[in-house]
Amino acid sequence: MRRFEYHRAETLEHASRLLNELGDDSFLFAGGTDLLVEIRERLRRVRNVVDIKHIPGLSDITYDETRGLTFGALVTVGRLERLPLVGARYPNLRAALASLGSIQVRNRATVVGNICRASPSADTIPPLIADGAFVHIYSRTNMRVIPLSEFFTGPGKSVLARGEIVTGITVPPATENNGKAYLKHGRRKAMELSTVGVAVSLTMEDGVCNDIRIALGAVGATVLRAQQAERMLRGTALDAATVKDASAKAMEECTPISNVRASADYRRDMIGVLTGRAIKQALEAFA
Repeated sequence: MRRFEYHRAETLEHASRLLNELGDDSFLFAGGTDLLVEIRERLRRVRNVVDIKHIPGLSDITYDETRGLTFGALVTVGRLERLPLVGARYPNLRAALASLGSIQVRNRATVVGNICRASPSADTIPPLIADGAFVHIYSRTNMRVIPLSEFFTGPGKSVLARGEIVTGITVPPATENNGKAYLKHGRRKAMELSTVGVAVSLTMEDGVCNDIRIALGAVGATVLRAQQAERMLRGTALDAATVKDASAKAMEECTPISNVRASADYRRDMIGVLTGRAIKQALEAFA
């Protein structure tokens, strides 16, 4: 493992100042499940590591019926996965959390870390985008909140400037007329990156879909919204024929690439399959 300098931040201001002063090749350390592996395997050039695990408030989880679910940057995947509230109100997110890595990884990795890595195949991103989540960003001169869908600018890239830190995520409250689902397809059932992932969050009123979000993972430079397919489904009863047509439209909206895990054509076909299945699963909440 390459040598690096370790810095322990006591406050957000301290961490932000260290990132600014230390410059390039300086990275935050929270769960470390990606960072430490990349240092060991010499996949990332790291000169400084800024530990934020001792900053107060970043491990908090709160929920209220107006604001929704908010969790801090140090909340682990496993902790959120085991929270009964998440399973009851955000089953799509719960499914994504349970599919990420192994039990050991989930007990160490943070949800915010998984998001900030900005991988198009990250499991947590599609359900959070489908649920309309927001990102809380801190810097020494400003604090801002932006939709998660606007956070990513490309594979491994985000809107974060030097010295900015994601402090947490807020997911709007789930209502009784919500249906949610997340389906992941990979070559194995566990310890596998997503070949394709589809998240759905919909609301029904008097048997008609009045809103739906469909987020597609691993089929573009960032996680995509299937907005044309969504428009086809709003205002309908989500009958089999309409869902089939919208699933085909989602296939047209994605922009997959071929790599060692799957070809672009296979990924596109699986978007059609999983979109239909995810909508059907989300509708089971109303059965």
